[in-house]
Amino acid sequence: MPPKSHARLHRQFDRIERRIPNAASGALSWLRRPQARLIRIPLGLLLILGGIFSFLPVLGIWMLPLGLLLLALDFAFLQGPVNSAILRGTRKWTLWRRSRRK
Repeated sequence: MPPKSHARLHRQFDRIERRIPNAASGALSWLRRPQARLIRIPLGLLLILGGIFSFLPVLGIWMLPLGLLLLALDFAFLQGPVNSAILRGTRKWTLWRRSRRK
C-alpha cells in the first residue's frame, strides 16, 4: 500500500469527519478502524449499489462516493483514483460556491 496515497486518503476522511454531524462522525471513525473491515467492505459495496440506483426516492448519488471511500481503505488500487476524484470534486465545488456568492 503506497504510504502517500494511504496518508492522503486518511486526511480526506479526517476532513469529512470534521464537517459532518457528531453521530455520523463517530460511525465513520468506527468504520475506519482495521477491526471493522468485515463490515466496511459489504457496506461499501451496498453504498455503491445504492448510488447506482440513485433515481429511486430513498437512495441518492451521495452513496456512490462514500462507498468508494470505504472500499479504498481496504483496496490499494482504489486509493489513487478516489483521492484524485475527491480533490477534483472539492476544487470544483469550491469554485462553484465562490461563483454563486458574487
